[in-house]
Amino acid sequence: MSARYGARASARVSILFSNAGNHGIGPLESYDEEAFDRTYRVHVRGAFLACKYGAVRMRDGGSIIVTSSLAGLHGGEGAGQNIAYTTMKHAQTGIVRAAARALAPRGIRVNSLNPGPIDNAFQADIEKRLGAVSGVDLTAAIDRAIPLRRHAGPDEVASTALYLASPLSSYVTGHVHVVDGGLGS
Repeated sequence: MSARYGARASARVSILFSNAGNHGIGPLESYDEEAFDRTYRVHVRGAFLACKYGAVRMRDGGSIIVTSSLAGLHGGEGAGQNIAYTTMKHAQTGIVRAAARALAPRGIRVNSLNPGPIDNAFQADIEKRLGAVSGVDLTAAIDRAIPLRRHAGPDEVASTALYLASPLSSYVTGHVHVVDGGLGS
């Protein structure tokens, strides 16, 4: 670490929450390769680097949480329009499972949080863009497909993250935690 960080460089952390995203949309046949690579760098390389460098500073018994997506478990409708995102979210599951095994001797838990549609600006933009391609009101269609008939509130996803960060999940590692209102069941 550079001297610029001073005492903070040796600080130990108990919780690391890896949460980053970008999203490109387009048909597989014409999907932009640079957009695919950029999505890889954000989602896969970002999660890997968070685990790698986070583990160095993490206290034994800590918790690493990687935000993934329901798209990381299912191709789902529209997956052909978001090939990069779906692919990278699947890759994050591999990182989580491998890191959980690697860090288990130190008692560090590594889990992924895989939400379905969330009522936020990021999701609304995705639905607007995919809806324009498909010609349907995607938000309404998704709500009809979710057994609980609505998108998750950000606080509902945050509650699962708090559980994974807390001692309540002290024996939980290498798992995918889905918060999707039953959409993936």
